Order: sequence, then structure tokens, then C-alpha cells
Amino acid sequence: MLERDEWLQPFSEPVIEPDLAIIDPHHHLWDRLGGTRYFLDELLLDTTGHNVRQTVFVECNSMYRAEAADPLKCVGETEFVRGIAAQSNHGQYGDMRVATGIVGAADLLLGVEVQQVLEAHLAASPETFRGIRYKTAWADETVGLIPGGAKQEGLMNTREFAEGFAMLGRYDMSFDAWLLHPQLEELAALAGKFPDTTIILNHLGGPIGMGRYSENRADVFDEWARGLASVASHENVVLKVGGIQMPVNGFGWHEKDAPPTSDDLLDANSDWYLAAIELFGPDRCMFESNFPVERQSCSYTALWNQFKKLSGSFSSTERAAMMHDTAMRIYRLDAV
Repeated sequence: MLERDEWLQPFSEPVIEPDLAIIDPHHHLWDRLGGTRYFLDELLLDTTGHNVRQTVFVECNSMYRAEAADPLKCVGETEFVRGIAAQSNHGQYGDMRVATGIVGAADLLLGVEVQQVLEAHLAASPETFRGIRYKTAWADETVGLIPGGAKQEGLMNTREFAEGFAMLGRYDMSFDAWLLHPQLEELAALAGKFPDTTIILNHLGGPIGMGRYSENRADVFDEWARGLASVASHENVVLKVGGIQMPVNGFGWHEKDAPPTSDDLLDANSDWYLAAIELFGPDRCMFESNFPVERQSCSYTALWNQFKKLSGSFSSTERAAMMHDTAMRIYRLDAV
């Protein structure tokens, strides 16, 4: 049984528009020591009912090589995910193709030396490896520790980071950015320095709702929107719409007696989502699940029902972009 199963299952809701094609461009697969396992079987259970055609795996510090040199340990995660992808391709698990794109980890602070890591990822999965995520999420002491986040602020401003980032263009790789909203201007500056590298901003730009940021949500919204507008002005940046049901975002779903319905999610999130979509445009937006991280707050069914309801007033072309087409284009996926 997965974590939160007993909390989620009694409050499930029917899947709406079950034939609508989806590419989920952001999920994880892991086996946590002393914790939870999230492999193909678990993902299949969560996605049941929605027409998820393909998925993109994003690094999560799991299944690293045990005996490799430190910079290359992360390549083990790509090897592991490629195996899960091969399992899903057998056909006996349904039509969904898992991890047709892989976003791995690499320490960009290695500077030019990171190229050995990039080449190892490409060797491990030459058909599907697409890019790197380097986690720069950092917050002040009032927010507390961000799980998996950066140990210091300002990483994107360092010379070492810029040298490592420049290597992505050499290997035709994209960059997935995970940060929090006070760092949006920092990302905008990075995008301006490297206009030929595609940057995928994760989790709606990370609006914080904890610590001192919980005191005035309107001020947070305004600060976030200004920073997001700076990022959106750079055409090489696209946005993942979703990923804000984590505790750091301040909605507190994980503390409630019952999980939210899709309508509950829509009421809480729509202002944030619609403001972001207006800034980037649907052709530069893609809905994401961020599962199983968001599983602590809501079900997969409710999450994607919310996206379907949110996008119902958009044109069919705009809707297809956010549900499927932007992810296919940006991650260079083949049609399935």
C-alpha cells in the first residue's frame, strides 16, 4: 500500500473527459530506503482512467550508482528509469508509455567538467535523455528546510554554474529549473544570458506559502507575478503549470481530514494558474502532476480533473497545447 492510500481512496471522484489525450511531463520514480516505492505499478494505479499517452521522468535522487565516482553516481538513476520505460513498452501494461523523455541530474557547479556526466547520461539512454534538472530552490530560515533543495542561495549567479550551464547547449539539452518565487529574477537573468537553451520552469515558479510568506498571500501573489513576468519575457522559457500542492506552497491539504476534490483544487489554484497562462500563453505551458510528491495532498484523478475544468474555456488548440502538445514539442517526443 502506498503512503496516503487510506486517506485518498474513499474520496475519489469519477474521471471526466477520459478520452482527452495527456502527456504528463513531470513525475518521479523512486525506491526510498525505509520509505515508499513508486514504480510502474504504482504510477499505473494513480493514472487509471485518464488517457495519459506518455510521461516525462524528472530526477529525484533515487537509485544512484553505488560504486561510481561522485559526479557519475546520478547516472544510475537514468539507467534505472530506462528499465522502467522498457517495461512499460511491452504492451501488457496498457497503452501509456512511461519515461519517453528523461530529465536527469548533474552537478552544474562542476563547470566544464560536467560534460563527462552529460555524456554518461546520453550513453545510458541515447534515445530518451533530454536534459538536466539542477535544484536551486532555496528559502530563508522562516520557511525552513526545503527537501532536496539547495544548501545556499544565489547558485545561478555563480561563475561555476554558468560554465556548467553552457555545456547543456553543446549537447542539445534542456534545463528544468526548480526554484522558489524570490529567485525568479535570477532565472530571468540566466535565460537572458543563454537564449538558445530551452529552460522549463517547474512548479509554476514556486510561490511560497510558509513562514513569513503565509502572512499576506496577496503580497506573495504580486511578488510572484512580477517575477514570473520577467521570466516569461524570455522566449526560451516554458512553464509547467502545476506542482503547487506541496506543503511549501501553503495550501495545507495534507493537514485536512479529507483530500480535496477537483473543485476544491480549482477554487484554490485557478487565480495562480490563469495568471501564469496569460503571461506565457498556452503554447508555452504544460500541465504537470509532480507525482508522487503531490500525492501527499491530492489524488491524481482530482488533480487532472482540475486541469480539465480549468482549460474548458480555452480553444481546442490551446487546450491540446497545455495537455499534450507543448510537452511533446519541448521534450522532443515521438507521437504515441
